[in-house]
Amino acid sequence: MARMRLSARADYALRAAIELAAAQDGHVTAEQLAQTQQIPGKFLETILTTLRRSGLVRSQRGPDGGFWLARQASEISLADIIRAIDGQLLGVRGERPENVSYPGAAEPLQRVWIALRANERAVLETVTLADIISGKLPSAIQLLTDSPKAWM
Repeated sequence: MARMRLSARADYALRAAIELAAAQDGHVTAEQLAQTQQIPGKFLETILTTLRRSGLVRSQRGPDGGFWLARQASEISLADIIRAIDGQLLGVRGERPENVSYPGAAEPLQRVWIALRANERAVLETVTLADIISGKLPSAIQLLTDSPKAWM
């Protein structure tokens, strides 16, 4: 069974971005993010720098400083955050699945990796930060989570 692994960096980045999306006054300090989501401070600084360089987050120094989303929460998907932090969604030995080939009987395995990536994208590119903070997931995602098998 294939198992998706989400790095600690990507998990923290998603949680920080969700906090920024939920911020009432539009911006949050790194200290507030670290405390609210229990993310180690130095780790969070690196993550926020990466998100800023990727154009997903903006920042300002000074007494009114902090971080905020560079775009509307409805325009930032979970996939955008994960890619900014970890690169491609699904890699096989560090390669994109379309660049991997197998000899002999294992040849169809490449198509399995392509299908897995397509399903990963179907979820992560569909769900936005706005969906998360509203608590209302897209219907296709809700349908997947309604299945008892999804929880096992």
